[in-house]
Order: sequence, then structure tokens, then C-alpha cells
Amino acid sequence: MSRVGDGVVLVTGATGFVGRAVCAELGRRQYAVRSVVRGHPVSGGEPCDRIQLDDIGPATDWSDALDDVKAVVHLAARVHVMHDASADPLAAFRAVNVDGTLNLARQAAAAGVKRFLFMSSVKVNGEYTLPGKAFTEADAADPQDAYGVSKHEAELGLRQIAGESGMEVVIIRPPLVYGPGVKANFAALMRAVQGGWPLPLGAMHNRRSLVALDNLVDFIVTCLSHPQAANQTFLVSDGSDLSTPELVRGLARAAGVPARLLPVPVWALRAGASLLGKGDAMQRLCGNLQVDIFKARSRLGWAPSVSVDEGLRRAVAGMQKP
Repeated sequence: MSRVGDGVVLVTGATGFVGRAVCAELGRRQYAVRSVVRGHPVSGGEPCDRIQLDDIGPATDWSDALDDVKAVVHLAARVHVMHDASADPLAAFRAVNVDGTLNLARQAAAAGVKRFLFMSSVKVNGEYTLPGKAFTEADAADPQDAYGVSKHEAELGLRQIAGESGMEVVIIRPPLVYGPGVKANFAALMRAVQGGWPLPLGAMHNRRSLVALDNLVDFIVTCLSHPQAANQTFLVSDGSDLSTPELVRGLARAAGVPARLLPVPVWALRAGASLLGKGDAMQRLCGNLQVDIFKARSRLGWAPSVSVDEGLRRAVAGMQKP
């Protein structure tokens, strides 16, 4: 079973978009998997044992879940919340993403876990890149929102725990992840393209990195066992960046429909979005956000196995299923 040795791989967030795919792939590769779910488990066919926890926070007792565990894949997190009603959003993010993560990591180290893989976010690097200058792992952190700040603080705490305990920590910072079952803005864009809606995005010349779910899962499994992944941070992507119009055209090809793009000037889109209080959302559509995956390629010998076109085809096919 490779470098994690004979023992269980614990996966948190196992019923989420990424977690389900990770559990399924680990099962296919003959890993012994234990999943952690919050609330009532949802039937999903994952080939793994399940542990149910009411919450993941600073006081959670992980002793039963960590029995015989040699590696942890920590995917559970508080993510972006639409219309967040928390009186202190940063405190709410910290309770789960920082305190909850570090509590699990300390207990994992004490239980003899060898490797702890943490799903962070490109938001630790920042919200956008300058043209032609992709983010690298060596760049200074520049998180711009509460979620990004909480992920950065968790990374810092994990590195400290690794230094004190000897448990190996691997940090992965993905950009937007897409694939079968994707939700939120990407799903809305797919529905708009499939519905033949005219989209005012044809004048954009930005570049954005994405990562297909299958590529991210493959990278996670690689980092779980590769000797050179220990105590490293990695950016990951499909290795082929797209403009927003190229993304729309790719989705249209995958859906077998024409792309309907209107060349509305970007300045007009930004102005309209600002008036509607949607400036941040428009920045994500119009701006650049590129990541350099040279470190993943050179240090781990990893390369994306799924092309962007194939990843988009799988995402659209997954959405079309009843």
C-alpha cells in the first residue's frame, strides 16, 4: 500500500464534492479507508468505514476515528457562506478551519499518524495575479478574506506541529475545482451555457487556472505516499489556463450546444457589477488567477492525467445525469 504502510487512511469531509471522489479512488487503489462525516451519514457507496461526529472543532475527540490510522486527508472545512449572518465571520472560520484543524492534527500526531494532508486554498496566495505572473509556492501569503486568512493560519499551525512532533504535513492549495457534482457559480455557468443564454463575456482576455476533480484526487493520492511530498506545500491545476470566453466555449462543446458570447466591454461589466454590489464576483470572472505547477511536476513527477476538455466533458456529463 506504499509509503503510508499498513494502516488506515482517515478522510474528513468524506461526503463532500472532493471527499466522495477521494474515498472512492483510495478504495480503488486498495487503501483501507475510514471516513468522517458530520450529522447523519448520507448513502453514497464509498468503499470505507464511517465515523460520525456531531462537529469538527477545537474540542472534538478524535480518539476513536484515529485508531490504527497512519495518514489523514483533512478536507472538512467551513467554506464561503453566501449572505453570512455570523456576527464575526473570521471567528466562525477560525473555529473550524484553524482550531478544528489543529486540534485534529495534535491528536493525530499523538496517535502516531505518519502523514497529515491538509486541503488549503489558492486564496492563501491571494485573489488575483498580474498578467503573465502565476502564483508559486514561494510567494508571500496574501489572503484577502476571512476564509483565506483561516486557511493560512491553519497552515502556519500545522507546520509548527510538524516541527514539534515529526508528523509529516502536506499542504495543497487548489484553485477552483470542477467536475461531476460541482455546485455554486460553476454549476450556474454550466446551466447558463446549456440553456443557450447569451453571456456578456466575449470581450475578456483574462487567464485563470482550474483543476478538474479527477486531477485533484490523483494529486491528493500522490501526495499521500510520495516521499518527496513530506512537509511541502503545493499548488495544483490542470496545467492549461483558460480565459473566461474559452471556458464558456469549452463547456458549450462538452454540452453539444453553441456558445453565445456577447462582446460587452469589461469596463462596462465591472461598472454594472459594482452598482449591484457584485464587484467581487465580477473580479473572479474578469481577473487573472494563474498558478504555476512546476514544483508538483519536478518534485513529484506528477502531471495532470485529465485534459481541460475532458474535465469539462465529465463535469457537463455529471450535471446531465438525472
